[in-house]
Amino acid sequence: MTPDVEAQRKIVNRLRRARGQLDAVINAVETGGKCRDVVTQLAAVSSALDRAGFAIVSTAMRDCAVDPDGTSENEDGLTTAELEKLFLMLA
Repeated sequence: MTPDVEAQRKIVNRLRRARGQLDAVINAVETGGKCRDVVTQLAAVSSALDRAGFAIVSTAMRDCAVDPDGTSENEDGLTTAELEKLFLMLA
């Protein structure tokens, strides 16, 4: 199975954006930033990580869609049922 290069690029970009936002949160806490600004930025980090997680799981689910019974495994060794469980962990 070949990786979806475009999906992978988008996921990495989301994670990099989240890292930048987290750096901003850390800086705001260290410099005594306003509570509202810190919490708002922290919510943005959380959302970016959630979106990256959903993208990772949905890409893996799409790859498994060729076997809807979940009897075969994708290259990560995950069945469709395991992918569903991972997806629900993010919900």
